[in-house]
Amino acid sequence: MEVIYDDNHIIVVNKTVSEIVQGDKTGDEPLSESVKRYLKEKYAKPGNVFLGVVHRLDRPVSGLVVFAKTSKALTRLNEMFRNGEVEKTYWAVVRQRPEQEEGELVHYLVRNEKMNKSFAYNKEVRNSKKAVLHYRLLGCSQNYSLLEVNLMTGRHHQIRCQLAKIGCPIKGDLKYGFPRSNPDGGISLHARRVRFIHPVSKKVIDLTAPLPSDNVWKCFQQFCSEK
Repeated sequence: MEVIYDDNHIIVVNKTVSEIVQGDKTGDEPLSESVKRYLKEKYAKPGNVFLGVVHRLDRPVSGLVVFAKTSKALTRLNEMFRNGEVEKTYWAVVRQRPEQEEGELVHYLVRNEKMNKSFAYNKEVRNSKKAVLHYRLLGCSQNYSLLEVNLMTGRHHQIRCQLAKIGCPIKGDLKYGFPRSNPDGGISLHARRVRFIHPVSKKVIDLTAPLPSDNVWKCFQQFCSEK
């Protein structure tokens, strides 16, 4: 487990594509339990370790996940995520270059729980929720493009669904139209950066996650020093 930041109130880790943030019907050990075990061993804590889950990443997505280590931090972080006070930046490797190098996408998403999938519409429809994100093109390789994405709203599968809607499905994302899976079963979407005001100390927390080590991400490693 790669710990990016750790203090008395929060811990931030770099999730791999194979990990789930919280327990689900698969029965696999979630990242939250791995973090609890890490804290128990590192700080020799007796009894149960408190850890609050304040947000999630889809299992096939890698990158930064923030956890609360105290109830005080959990309450405040929940409020901050709910109010959009946490800046989240994602990097996505997509199949083709978007028509415009930079832009704002506005769609109306309808979630189908049975399919565990969202569908994007250009106008408001029944049971839809407005989804807004901003993207910009960082660079291109021979076969793929690298996009930086900032979420303005937090909807189910929002980035995956909206990028697919404009013809730019994320590499490996079979659910949203990419023709082939990635060897590791994940998709090439990475929670690259998170920025927020610390819930207790009030200092600015600005963290960046290293990229996954596969060859596709290595093609775009040059942009790490620039962005």
